[in-house]
Amino acid sequence: MNDTAHTDNFVWNRQVYHRLKLALSLGLRRQIFVAVCDDLTLRNQVAARLHSTLAYPVGQVLYQPSDIEEASTPAYPRLVTLRLNLNDPNPIAQINQWLVNYPPPIFGASKDTPGRALPIPAFQIVGVEQLTKQSVAVQRLFLHYLRLTEQHLSTPESSQFLESSLLLWVPRPWLYAINQSAPQFWQNRTGVFVFAGEPTPTAQNRSSPERFSGSRSLDLGHIEQSILEESVTKEDFDFQKQIPVNRGQKQPEVRELKSLKKRQIPQESTALRTGNISSSLPSSYINKELTELVLATINTTVSENEDQSLQVRQILEEIEDLHAQEKSETALAAVYYRLGNLYRLRIEQGQSNLENLMVAILAYQEAVTYDDSSPQVPDILNDLGTLYWMLSRTPPNSEDGQSYIEQAIEFYQLALKLISLQANSETYTRVQNNLGTAYGDLARFSNPAENWQQAVLAYSEALRLRTSDMELLKYAACQNNLGTAYWHLAQYNQPVEHLQKAIASYKEALIQYNPEEEPLKYGMIQNNIGTAYWNIAQYEQPLKNLPLAVEAYNEALKYRTPTNVPAACAATANNLGTAYSHLANLSQITKEEQQKFLDLCIIAYKEALALAHSLNGVSLSFDMSATHNNLGLAHYKLVTDAYFNGDKAMRSQHLEAALDNHLQALNGLSKQPEAYQATLNYIVKTIHAFHNELGIQGQNLALSKVPGQLLPEILPKL
Repeated sequence: MNDTAHTDNFVWNRQVYHRLKLALSLGLRRQIFVAVCDDLTLRNQVAARLHSTLAYPVGQVLYQPSDIEEASTPAYPRLVTLRLNLNDPNPIAQINQWLVNYPPPIFGASKDTPGRALPIPAFQIVGVEQLTKQSVAVQRLFLHYLRLTEQHLSTPESSQFLESSLLLWVPRPWLYAINQSAPQFWQNRTGVFVFAGEPTPTAQNRSSPERFSGSRSLDLGHIEQSILEESVTKEDFDFQKQIPVNRGQKQPEVRELKSLKKRQIPQESTALRTGNISSSLPSSYINKELTELVLATINTTVSENEDQSLQVRQILEEIEDLHAQEKSETALAAVYYRLGNLYRLRIEQGQSNLENLMVAILAYQEAVTYDDSSPQVPDILNDLGTLYWMLSRTPPNSEDGQSYIEQAIEFYQLALKLISLQANSETYTRVQNNLGTAYGDLARFSNPAENWQQAVLAYSEALRLRTSDMELLKYAACQNNLGTAYWHLAQYNQPVEHLQKAIASYKEALIQYNPEEEPLKYGMIQNNIGTAYWNIAQYEQPLKNLPLAVEAYNEALKYRTPTNVPAACAATANNLGTAYSHLANLSQITKEEQQKFLDLCIIAYKEALALAHSLNGVSLSFDMSATHNNLGLAHYKLVTDAYFNGDKAMRSQHLEAALDNHLQALNGLSKQPEAYQATLNYIVKTIHAFHNELGIQGQNLALSKVPGQLLPEILPKL
């Protein structure tokens, strides 16, 4: 790289272009090129010419069709141009997604030979300059993703793009930012190609970082599905409580910290964006990304907590002084660690926004960078894992969730390798518990059976050392989490065995809770026990297991009341209605018992729906449309049974209730065609029952309750 002024820009740029073109055309593996160009017009021209020249070489036939009647297949590109996604500035993810959508074709296949795949193309990424207009958090994400690239370099199987070349187009400010804030990516570069030209003016658009909600909703789309509730609280998923210091014990080497290499102190610092950066804050040595994020957090909290903002500034100044005086890396690590702890405290107090999470992460990573042999490292790695886990839920259902959870798991696993089990058993059990929770979250994205099995192993290992005699509440929470992992695992294999283990774990957790002191947790676990019994009844001994489910749900409702936890009370009441409904369908029971169970089913479903309708805007863990349908079916079954002895008025009352509930269910199913048609059939069936039980007057009564727009769909079916 030769970044000097050029009197003849045209000649210089032509030479740089030919060198870059040659580098890309060689088709070598694991090449990372950085092209620097401030003139966007020139950048666009060069990128377009590279694409037109290298993407589809003229006259090159890559492969022939195997069948003479088969149409010719277009050539697979040798160079792909992608514009950086500003919503999720992750070049690696974009490349991998392109390869998923357009996998290399197989050519040369015959009856005797399997053929081979075409080479993976090179990729050029444009649009990095647009990040300057984005929030600090988005800029931070981009640099964070570049730092993660080293993990892909060390594990070739994790990313296909490493089998070819990557060309990243950046303007000079971003070149310096990458050098400073993503040193691992920078150190792995193959070459830098600098084009001469004047910068293209860009409008600065500072926007406040978006704060995300941390709420989640569980959507179970199956009719008559009982709801399991999971507990992931601070007691279940925790940071370190204290830092064990044992200077006399030699710590193992941190060989796996490849993404946390020693930082080189940059010789210059260039801000990523213009703005009101206080001159009182140091900026020449500290990671610019960290400084920008700290500034963002200070600007949002200065009026709320001036003392805390002052403390943050003092820590940054102390870090700057240590850098300038070239003090020991151990001293630097200690101050970065203090900064991480300060932000971790904010997070524990409920300020778990994106900026606070990232400052804590970056500060802790710097602490490990400068002192990877400290006895505090395992606890820091545990905290890093937990912070990444929290990041995966900020916002909920983020497209980045899976990558953050995978990063959390890596930190937990690394921490476990460094922990001395004899000296730090408390930290070991804490990390194992957290690892189990992370695997449970990862199961929502991929390989659920495998990841829930890993969660079971992690929770079981934690419980091997965490006994009820040591930490009663944490032991109980871990047992509940183990039960939940077994419950999920039962949905994929060995259902009876895993459900039995889930029940055993839930009951062990239940023993530890005094219902008077911990009524909500006691009620939650009783609900989970009921759901596990309901599930096992689908496989064996329903006459035995369904009453056990009913018993557990009724016990849960003693503590999950409409007053203290209305949404949870509604969920358990819905589960209880489902259990009664299934009992009423058993062939082994008497007709009198069937009528009794249907009555109890109706009462439970009505309570669930009354509470649900009163909670406007509150997220529920069950499908109200399904519950309305289930309640309608219960009314229908009760009144159409030959043993029902109610009078004409009572029959009409039950049928009207059935019709009303099916119509209410239909209102929420416009975007679910299969469920919509099923509910429409329930309505037709109920109208037939009106005619059978109450004659033509009954049918007319039913039709008068049906909205006019539905009649064209219903009348042809009568």
